[in-house]
Amino acid sequence: MTAAPDLLYTAEHEWLSLADDVATVGITAFAADALGDIVYVSLPAVGDTIAAGEPCGELESTKSVSDLYAPASGVVVEVNEAVVELPESVGTDPFGAGWLFRIRVQALGETLSADAYAELTQGA
Repeated sequence: MTAAPDLLYTAEHEWLSLADDVATVGITAFAADALGDIVYVSLPAVGDTIAAGEPCGELESTKSVSDLYAPASGVVVEVNEAVVELPESVGTDPFGAGWLFRIRVQALGETLSADAYAELTQGA
């Protein structure tokens, strides 16, 4: 799957969509495919302050446990409780129903354009 041009990406395979100063965060289809069947999701809590590049949650699949890294610094304003209840939606619809959380962005971390992310994942 190609990277959506209207999103920003991280080298750790998260995506973010900015609307004013709030970013919706999820994992990419590339990450979802690599993880396989996701069976457990641990997310930061509403009100948590997270720092760009630092772990802020976990995704557990039938293959492994992977840290979820914050793509930006800020305060968590919403979490997707549906993915906690149905973690498989992260893998089946990572850009839609499988979004993870929203943060009020204070500072973006290192992000990639869709083209740069596609280049990163080519041949991987």
